Amino acid sequence: MCTGKCSKCIGITLFPLAVCAIVSNILLYFPNGQVLQLTEITDMVWFFHGILGAGILVILPAFMMLGAGGAGCCANRCGVFPFQMLLSVILSVLGFAGGAYCVVISSLGLIGGPLCDTGDGEYLYPFRNDTLEDNYLFNQTTWNICKQPENIILWNIVLFSILLAIGVIEAILCFIQVINGLTGFICGTCMRRRK
Repeated sequence: MCTGKCSKCIGITLFPLAVCAIVSNILLYFPNGQVLQLTEITDMVWFFHGILGAGILVILPAFMMLGAGGAGCCANRCGVFPFQMLLSVILSVLGFAGGAYCVVISSLGLIGGPLCDTGDGEYLYPFRNDTLEDNYLFNQTTWNICKQPENIILWNIVLFSILLAIGVIEAILCFIQVINGLTGFICGTCMRRRK
């Protein structure tokens, strides 16, 4: 597969991933469809790791990859195409950083657990000081400690896990595009015989 087609495939794949990341991050603000006070929302959500990191910072290189892929497989090493590939490399590094940022924040959100009401009307993080061996992720019997919002633990686990997976996939795809773009810039694109 030539570098232009590879760029286009990666760009097309990144769009739905970025949209899913943005939607997942927005859903974290509304557990079970409830509108909460700002002080009742888990703090890791405010890092915008799905909206900014795995969303906007990945959509930018995806557009550039589609542009670089639109040039197709040509043997032109001196025209606009190599510079598009170089620009796609630079933006892919940005996309990689956005995906990695999403992975880090999602991991911290999963490890720390949600902000919830434990029954006394006060919102706190009941799982923040747990060790990895005692973590709530591995002990489902502790989930009933959170009374409000309903099913907040499952809500956070599912959405942070989705964001974690999306961030990993996006980071891998952007890293592949860095290699692909550098190959296209340095070595030229694949040759196509003219009839």
